[in-house]
Amino acid sequence: MQNPHPQAQPQPQLQPRTRPLPQAPAPSPDPSPDTPPVPPDTPPVRDALALVRRTESVATANHSIRSALFARMLADHRGAVPGSDYDPELLFLACVLHDIGLSEDGDRNQRFEVDGADAAAEFLTAHGLPAPQVDAVWEAIALHTSVGIAERRGTLCALVHAGIGMDFGIGTGFVSDRAGAALHAAYPRHSVATALADEIVAQAQGRPEKAPPYSLTAELLRERSTPPHTTSLETLTASGRWGN
Repeated sequence: MQNPHPQAQPQPQLQPRTRPLPQAPAPSPDPSPDTPPVPPDTPPVRDALALVRRTESVATANHSIRSALFARMLADHRGAVPGSDYDPELLFLACVLHDIGLSEDGDRNQRFEVDGADAAAEFLTAHGLPAPQVDAVWEAIALHTSVGIAERRGTLCALVHAGIGMDFGIGTGFVSDRAGAALHAAYPRHSVATALADEIVAQAQGRPEKAPPYSLTAELLRERSTPPHTTSLETLTASGRWGN
């Protein structure tokens, strides 16, 4: 006999890809080192940096690199263990490639997050990374704008999502002023929120498949089309710690 109340059946519990991101420790007088971390020195990372610098705008490339370094700073702050809780190379690759869908080669026929995830997967596969690692980076990039979802898909997704948010001034309280200044001296902002909004909207204008309803792109497109034509992304960033 069928269950007359199928909605009452227990639901399977989703398991995270990796252990959850540890909670922040108690604040300390010296919340972070004054010198930001450096990118991992591996062939895929070097080639990924060259790719974004060659194909993305300066504002977008610098944003991607800053996001990667912010994510590593957050991992260290939270006590996440490299090689155990997460892979530092994959974290950097996922962050630095997260907006590759905004490049000319990455602009295809899907929302920019998914186009970027596909392009990154092709890049990493060509560099010989195993399929599970490629899939983990694909998921982190595809979900990087998905608030409330990325945080629940394991350490890599959570760190990528949070590192990107930190570049817009979210959750940066533990970062020292000196570290923030050094990071921005090396990778200037160039009105990043405006540049990103312009690039996302430009792709989506006249191409509905790039802006599915309720997506970030659809919202930016709506805001750009409505006076005063300033997006909430720009407003949030301008009022944040780093400015636009």
